[in-house]
Amino acid sequence: MPDQVREALARLDLVEPTLCAFHEVFRTFAPVDPSLPLAGMPIAVKRGERLSHRAALMALGCVPIGLTTTPDGSTPWQTWGRNSRGVTRNPWDLSRTPGGSSAGSAVAVASGVVPLATGVDGAGSIRIPAAWCGVLGLKTTSSERAAVGVFTRDPSLLAVYLGVAEVSSPTAVWSSDLGFASVDEEQAEIAWRAASVLRPRPVSLVLRDPAEDWFAGRCGPNPVLDELFSGADLLLTPTTPGPPHGHDGPGSRINTSLTWAFNLSGHPAISIPAGFDSCGLPVGLQAVARHGREADLIAAARAVLGDADPIGCFDPN
Repeated sequence: MPDQVREALARLDLVEPTLCAFHEVFRTFAPVDPSLPLAGMPIAVKRGERLSHRAALMALGCVPIGLTTTPDGSTPWQTWGRNSRGVTRNPWDLSRTPGGSSAGSAVAVASGVVPLATGVDGAGSIRIPAAWCGVLGLKTTSSERAAVGVFTRDPSLLAVYLGVAEVSSPTAVWSSDLGFASVDEEQAEIAWRAASVLRPRPVSLVLRDPAEDWFAGRCGPNPVLDELFSGADLLLTPTTPGPPHGHDGPGSRINTSLTWAFNLSGHPAISIPAGFDSCGLPVGLQAVARHGREADLIAAARAVLGDADPIGCFDPN
């Protein structure tokens, strides 16, 4: 068993009774080729995810140590981390949700169990938990509404995951609300401050609220976004309209309001840790790029984070 895997399992055993991030934990592992780029790196895998995505990471040398929690069937589409094993808790505030539906994967990275975890993003299911747990959460380009992606604390791991070698210097524009969303002022201010390193130009972007199209399953090109990306590499926004809510649910707030338009259009997007609100809860900055330009998202993450590790360690005591 690789030392990294042994350490990950020890950390998992320490924090799991409190956080409930894993649906199933593996204890036996096949040998790993030491020449692979991520040889022996422990990862967590979202329960129910495509096997091909897991296989691609294993081909890089990653070692899955378990399947992470997702909301069970009794939870409405506004997911927040309830599952068959209990309630998955936010490491920054146990009374708050980590978001959903890739809840366990976000918590596994945020609590220091694994450096990388997989997710699936159908309306913000990677980016929202990433924002609320203070980690990076990437949704890849997709022709379908749901896209695979990963959580990590390290932008360099995103480059290896995507096979991206180039270094880009993307231009950026900023919209606090996409022209229709109701966003808390504090969320917008913190995200804007983090975005400033990219020198974004504010734009008067007005998207149509995608709720109707999302529920109808209508995906495809968005002329407004096509025009915007003809003159800029990145669109920057807050990731979420507000902070993580309690375990009783989101109420009437649509936490996907800033994310799900890009599931319909297929654009790749990332949530980058932007700082903390007045309650000490993480806030995310969302960056959206042209189709196939994940390299620009990695560049944005590197610029915003610099040399800082965006997360602390959860103390189960």
